[in-house]
Amino acid sequence: MPLCGITETLFDVESVRVVHGNDERKYFVIEGDNGEVIGGIGYDKFEPMQDTAELQKLYLTDAAKGSGLGYRLIDFIEDRMREAGYKFSYLETHNNLQAAIHIYEKKGYKEIERPKEVVHSTMNRFFKKELQGAS
Repeated sequence: MPLCGITETLFDVESVRVVHGNDERKYFVIEGDNGEVIGGIGYDKFEPMQDTAELQKLYLTDAAKGSGLGYRLIDFIEDRMREAGYKFSYLETHNNLQAAIHIYEKKGYKEIERPKEVVHSTMNRFFKKELQGAS
């Protein structure tokens, strides 16, 4: 049964495409069966921490929220981070994003103190995870 109009082979070439990327960073969008963007996720090298990528811009349309797609996108991006040679994943979020925080914690992210190098004030929660199986 399709998930919000997404085929069960969610991460086939036909449903995921890189819209921005190079060796250290990539952003992917997920398209539904009709080509509409229903989500996205990316990563970039996080300079302050060795061997660490920052998980960035996890986005889902309202129709895709609550479908489990967020969990699958995190699995997908963590695999891409490992392939790029990263050993850790770092992310920033905000107290207002409780659903996202719940997903991050269930996926094994542990809250850490704000890294001293982070100077912007928008985000107030910081998480990190070791990427198991990273080379």
